[in-house]
Amino acid sequence: MKKLIALALMAMMILSTNVSANEWDKIRIGVEGAYPPFSSVEKDGTLVGFDIDIAMALCEEIGAECVLVPQDWDGIIPALLARKYDAIIASMSITEERKKKVAFSDKYYNTPAKFARKKGSGITISKSGMKGKTVGVQRATTHDNFITAEFGDSVEIKRYGTQDEAYLDAIAGRVDLLLADSIAMDDGFLKTDKGKGWEFVGPGYSDPKYFGVGAGIAVRKGDRELAKLFSLAIKVIRSNGVYHMINGKYFAFDVY
Repeated sequence: MKKLIALALMAMMILSTNVSANEWDKIRIGVEGAYPPFSSVEKDGTLVGFDIDIAMALCEEIGAECVLVPQDWDGIIPALLARKYDAIIASMSITEERKKKVAFSDKYYNTPAKFARKKGSGITISKSGMKGKTVGVQRATTHDNFITAEFGDSVEIKRYGTQDEAYLDAIAGRVDLLLADSIAMDDGFLKTDKGKGWEFVGPGYSDPKYFGVGAGIAVRKGDRELAKLFSLAIKVIRSNGVYHMINGKYFAFDVY
């Protein structure tokens, strides 16, 4: 009974926001499509992944049509500001630096970053253990910021447009280490045939100074009410079992 009351109250909160259903009957969502298991493109062109399912669930809760717009990561915020779409659901960490450009919803998941090395390399995660090594990282990400600030004076950093490009260079022997979201790298690389010669090394990293407080939905600053609407919808799907169902489709533990 208490759960039903809570759900009813949250539904009332959504209806009482300043954003009307008519104003947002269609929401265009910018997605990357190159970050499995969060977002990727099937052979037939279909977008799939955790981010995609979350986007569809949130739009359904809001009562809006969800239009997915693929966008390369490097241009994902500029395209939002240029009004190519209305929001970004692309595993974007909520950081103070990004808040200077966009507004965010509450988080919808939070997972740590980790390094991976080639098995048998013996590389350890310290400035001395990594000295002179080459680290592959996706460009303009929280991982890029972290490796640059914490290890930039000890390692060579190779930056890539997508995470898959970094994996390809790892297989080719062009990098000694990778740094990425632990879940994305485990599912998208280490658990695959191409990544079987690689392994995690060192601790997980989640310092808010670099990694923010989790992944949120970015909107233009003038659309803060839309961010509030997404935040309320996140609370609803966390309570009604929809989030749990989507989470279980991709992960063996709660990524929230």
